[in-house]
Amino acid sequence: MTAVVVAAAILRTGAVLAAQRSHPASAAGRWELPGGRVEPGESDQAALRRECHEELGITITVGAPLHRDIPLRPNLILRAYLATLTPPDATPVAHEHTALRWLTGGTLDSVEWLPADRELLPALRKALGDQL
Repeated sequence: MTAVVVAAAILRTGAVLAAQRSHPASAAGRWELPGGRVEPGESDQAALRRECHEELGITITVGAPLHRDIPLRPNLILRAYLATLTPPDATPVAHEHTALRWLTGGTLDSVEWLPADRELLPALRKALGDQL
């Protein structure tokens, strides 16, 4: 059975929230969209809401898929969704990450993304363009 890791492309005012990994050592310092593993019996959307609440102290509304599934390794895929903050002016806090940044389409390349998240950049640029 294939396990799923979900990621939230949280959009606000023409920017997307990026999170800098603090662990494991192989990923520390690199950037990703926030999210985590879907637990057995949990929907993708419920997992994203839970992960964003635990990691960032925020509530999100999950929207449409951002991109096709991205294989991470055998039997593990990354599935990304568009999302918004509820309320829109909520302030995410890095409980489990080293840092957080709001990146625009023009600044997406200013951080070192994890390889799977880097595959999402074209879709993120399009989503951010739709926000302007």
